[in-house]
Amino acid sequence: MTAAADTRTPKNGFDRFFEISARGSTLGREVRGGLATFFTMAYIVVLNPLILGNGVDGDGAQLAITALAAGTALVAGLMTILMGVVARFPLALAAGLGVNALVAYEIAPEMTWADAMGLVVIEGVLIAILVLTGLRTMVFRAVPTQLKTAIGVGIGLFLMIIGLVDAGFVRRIPDASGTTVPLELGVGGRLSTWPTVVFVVGLLFTLVLFVRKVRGAILIGILGSTVLAIIVEAIAHPKGWSLNTPKLPEKIVSSPDLSLLGHFNVLDSWSRAGWLVVVMFIFTLLITDFFDTMGTMVAVGQEGELLDAEGMPPRTREILLVDSVAAAAGGAASVSSNTSYIESAAGVGEGARTGAANLVTGVLFLLAMFLAPLVSVVPFEAASTALVVVGFLMMTAVKQIEWGDYTIAVPAFLAITLMPFTYSISNGIGAGIITYVLLKAVTGRAREIHPILYGVAALFVLYFLRGPLETWIL
Repeated sequence: MTAAADTRTPKNGFDRFFEISARGSTLGREVRGGLATFFTMAYIVVLNPLILGNGVDGDGAQLAITALAAGTALVAGLMTILMGVVARFPLALAAGLGVNALVAYEIAPEMTWADAMGLVVIEGVLIAILVLTGLRTMVFRAVPTQLKTAIGVGIGLFLMIIGLVDAGFVRRIPDASGTTVPLELGVGGRLSTWPTVVFVVGLLFTLVLFVRKVRGAILIGILGSTVLAIIVEAIAHPKGWSLNTPKLPEKIVSSPDLSLLGHFNVLDSWSRAGWLVVVMFIFTLLITDFFDTMGTMVAVGQEGELLDAEGMPPRTREILLVDSVAAAAGGAASVSSNTSYIESAAGVGEGARTGAANLVTGVLFLLAMFLAPLVSVVPFEAASTALVVVGFLMMTAVKQIEWGDYTIAVPAFLAITLMPFTYSISNGIGAGIITYVLLKAVTGRAREIHPILYGVAALFVLYFLRGPLETWIL
């Protein structure tokens, strides 16, 4: 037996169950990966309550911020652990951004909060049925391998732009400025704030560690950037931190408020808002969750070299099933649909390859229910350094795309570019699939199109036209 083979031999039952050695990982890497994933997505414990808490339902009611924070951490922790144990894949889950805004500002105003969360539960159950019947996996297999690769690359760019925007390195120019340029560097084209400087220094520090192959480079970068941010805040007291101000809290432990658990209703929304409105809302939620997770698990699997020849991650069915359960669980806890987080790629970049990393991330989320003040110490400017580095790693897969074949190159290009430019994974996937079907058909290569993709393309056409259709029908 060779030395290489020895390293793949399970060391104990825990190792065997999670396939840690079999996937070329170690327990230390899984722990570091779990920590890195948590720190890059811990912001959701603060941000989700702010988004949902600012919404007002049809009766004028609002949800309590403290209860939303506790519920967000609880569901994220439980669902992340469930993903680790059932799917054994390093993919963390939490309340989905974009979906929570849809629930807060479009769905809830048409009904009560309980009704709105009931629709989220219905959507999660429908996705679970699609998984159990095999349809969701069939759709995933129908997408050509090179387009799956493009989806991973696009998500890499999406991660990068998320990191740059969250850190304030790139900012949106107000429409009132009169300029036609939508984005700019810092403020007025200059890096004029201390928080942005912290991000730049932290990113350069992380890159140096990364290229020198320092073990734990991404996690060290996040922690080092946080320490720098705390020092800068203590000395300069700058303004402009994104969401979290990096200073040690006066109180570390707080009691969680779980009063929102179980406050959902799956029936009243149909009579209050009308069946057509409800169906359109469910369809929008369904399409968003359905394809976001597909793109996310491909990107994470691609980063960790965990995909098979067809671009499928291990235990695909289990991954999709847990994700659908998480969507329903988020509605049942009144914290909106929970979904797979692309920030999990930060943990994979740190070395995570199995569900063991999820145990670390999940436990930290559960602790965040009690340690919410401490979680808020890490600012976006520190955590975003990991997203840029991981975005680069995911971008390297672009060489696998056959750019000489325009029938795949153009869909790949649109999938890659529209994800960061529209801030949506689903938009990129939809544009890629629609153009793939169209271009293959008009060039006489319709036989290369999987029959299922015709239906998927049609659904995405409806998805993109849902605004005009709602105006016309409703």
